[in-house]
Amino acid sequence: MTQMKPEMGAWVSIGAYIVLSLTKLYVGYMSSSEALKADGWNNFTDILASTAILIGLLIAKKPRDDNHPYGHSRAEHISSLIAAFIMMSIGLDVLVNAVQMLKEGEYVKPDFVAVWTAGASAVFMFAVYMFNKRLAIATNSQALAAAAKDHLSDVLVSVGTIVGVIGAQLHMRWLDPVTAFVIGFIICKTAWGIFKEASHTLTDGFDDETLQKYKHDIEHIDGVEQVIDIKGRMYGNDVFIDVTICVAPHLNVVTSHDIADQVERLLEQKYGVVYAHVHIEPYEYED
Repeated sequence: MTQMKPEMGAWVSIGAYIVLSLTKLYVGYMSSSEALKADGWNNFTDILASTAILIGLLIAKKPRDDNHPYGHSRAEHISSLIAAFIMMSIGLDVLVNAVQMLKEGEYVKPDFVAVWTAGASAVFMFAVYMFNKRLAIATNSQALAAAAKDHLSDVLVSVGTIVGVIGAQLHMRWLDPVTAFVIGFIICKTAWGIFKEASHTLTDGFDDETLQKYKHDIEHIDGVEQVIDIKGRMYGNDVFIDVTICVAPHLNVVTSHDIADQVERLLEQKYGVVYAHVHIEPYEYED
């Protein structure tokens, strides 16, 4: 698993979603199940989202150039953002169609084959979820981790589809379009979560608790008198840290540089931060 590349997960997702979307849409229309059709459209959005993620992963692999001195890693987050917009648009469309059907009150009893289709889909999608979750952890890919979250929501959507179709079979035919409405809501909610996380990273947002852990450990390095400033940002999967430390004013350049090296080694060995800029200031002792 550790030798596999994150784009392999995107390819697996695309293949799985093509099979599932075509199957669900066909069976959904043949069995007159609004819930299964909505589930199929949900998987269709995932094809587009996974394709966007794959493109982002491939662009992120490009080396640095004159116009991108930090590399192209943020393409991965941009792809997640595009995926969120696509998912939101189709989720809203599913919601509108479900509401229209509920208003009209024309309910159709779906065929039971929709239950078997949704059940098989849930099992299959859970296997894809486990694969991509492990691959995301092994490769430290945020885009793939976002895709894995979407896989898990797909499992829940399929379970909801089963409930809706069975309910319709038990003379609660309104439950099928209601399930379609819930599925549309889940699509929109998942899209919002991906959008929120991607936009947070693209605007240089960084977890403050993580920064405080870095600061606490740096202040315990011999020679570091105080950490007066620390900032972090993400470029793809890479963490960039800017930290300003105070050392004793009588230290020479070599000793001060050695302390800065210790800070960099700590961040790299304990937290995997390979890009750290350490600025040194003289410490002002109180009289």
